[in-house]
Amino acid sequence: MDAILQSKYGDIKINPKFIAKTAGLAACESFGVVGMASVSIASGIAKLLSGDELTKGVMVEVVDNEIIINLHIIIAYSVNVKACTDNVIENVKYQVEETTKLRVKQINIYVEGIRLVD
Repeated sequence: MDAILQSKYGDIKINPKFIAKTAGLAACESFGVVGMASVSIASGIAKLLSGDELTKGVMVEVVDNEIIINLHIIIAYSVNVKACTDNVIENVKYQVEETTKLRVKQINIYVEGIRLVD
């Protein structure tokens, strides 16, 4: 379902894929995040995503014009998980709310893996 932003000139419909891309980019820019992950249900193995695939690691739901975001991330080895995820939540919430002018109701983070960074 599209989010709807009302203006004095009419309605603006925002596709959840746009919100997912915005959230994915903001998450990847956060401290300690190596990238987004796609989990294969059959094998249970997380795959590191890049570029245009970022949205596969992000699920966006719009309920009553409020946004719920689920992020599947891979973090860097030796990074404090709590500090990393707090930073991701802050960055994603800020970026999505500034971009869409809609309220982010909830952000759920699933740490799918860890990676040694060169």
